[in-house]
Amino acid sequence: MSHAFKHSHLLLALAIVVAMPLFMQSGSLASEVLIYALAAMGCNLLLGYTGLLSFGQGIFFGLGSYTIALLLTRWPLPMPLALVAAVAMGAAGAAIVGWVAIRQRGTYFVMLTLAFAQMFYFIAYTATGLTGGDNGLLDIPRPSLGIAGQTLWPLASPWQYYGFVAALFLAAFWLLRRVCDSMFGRTLLAVRDNEERAAAVGYNLRLLKLQAFVISGAVTGLAGALHAMMTGIAPLSSAEYHTSEMILVMTVIGGTGNLLASVLGAAFYVLLGDWLSTLWPRWLLLLGVVLMVVSLGMQRGLWGLGESLWGLVRRKKPQSTAPNAQGEHA
Repeated sequence: MSHAFKHSHLLLALAIVVAMPLFMQSGSLASEVLIYALAAMGCNLLLGYTGLLSFGQGIFFGLGSYTIALLLTRWPLPMPLALVAAVAMGAAGAAIVGWVAIRQRGTYFVMLTLAFAQMFYFIAYTATGLTGGDNGLLDIPRPSLGIAGQTLWPLASPWQYYGFVAALFLAAFWLLRRVCDSMFGRTLLAVRDNEERAAAVGYNLRLLKLQAFVISGAVTGLAGALHAMMTGIAPLSSAEYHTSEMILVMTVIGGTGNLLASVLGAAFYVLLGDWLSTLWPRWLLLLGVVLMVVSLGMQRGLWGLGESLWGLVRRKKPQSTAPNAQGEHA
């Protein structure tokens, strides 16, 4: 992969971040797109690069939400340190889930991640003293970034918070690109394509999968923490099965095996859901129809559709110039 191609993806991510304030009126909605894009990128590292279909992403998202909520409300901690703790908690949760789940493959792997997701949901539901139970944790503050009492970056308004989320999103995107383009990332692709051959070559499959799980959990934990700060609550719904399903659907809609596709999938899901919710209270029914159309008509997701259209445009260019060339020759 050329350096120009790698930098083009980072530049495209930067262009998306810069363009959203120009075309969107809601800073909160724009922040939500980037937050779920982070979660989808973490999911894509597992599904698109390692071949692991995990239904446990909601666990890491919920851990990030609850961690930052507790650290900012009950045990006041500087916000940057609370964010780091949320990332670490997401990674730790992923290490536990991954350590058990990677011992199985295929359907049994999926069932294990689903079982963990259900267990975590009921633990969060019953531990009311820690998680608030069905009510969740409320009144999460959104403190500004500052040093020695001086505010460097206020986060009070939605667009100020969007700038903070955008900076973290770009940093995470760059780091994940480095991971995917490294020898480690290429080895994950080898594991995805043919586990038996990768094992025969001598790769430690369990260690590789566990490392992918930990990175994915850290990124998803960051997304959960940012979402809790944006909404001011850490609801029980952030840890339920639907959150795992939603992150997975965003990843598949965008296209697997490409980080920018995850951004596309998250933007499509969030913006379409927001628009449909204004048309009909039962908008999830309409969203289901749209998802069926996408699944049946676009096997490689929206990114794959874009690549196909671009390929058609490139193939048509020589045909349009051929008659002129013949005429000039005659």
